Amino acid sequence: MKKVRILVSGRVQGVGFRYSTYALAIELGDIYGRVWNNDDGTVEILAQSDDSHKMAKFIQEIRKGPSRLAKVDYCDVQMAAFSNYSDFRMAN
Repeated sequence: MKKVRILVSGRVQGVGFRYSTYALAIELGDIYGRVWNNDDGTVEILAQSDDSHKMAKFIQEIRKGPSRLAKVDYCDVQMAAFSNYSDFRMAN
């Protein structure tokens, strides 16, 4: 199982980024985790999947951003260790 922590900065709060991330995970299927806003203006995502192709697509779409309202300036993706999730949710 691949597990990643994604930290996204730019214009990513107040533009539907968390909801779009949630919708993308549901659309792709087999992506589990959490997404939330940080106090510093970034969005943080913990995501896991057994399907490496879906995870790659998920990360690719996160790097692009969900809409013309959002603007991703930086996207840091790192392997991570965390408890397994059985769904995908927006936190905060």
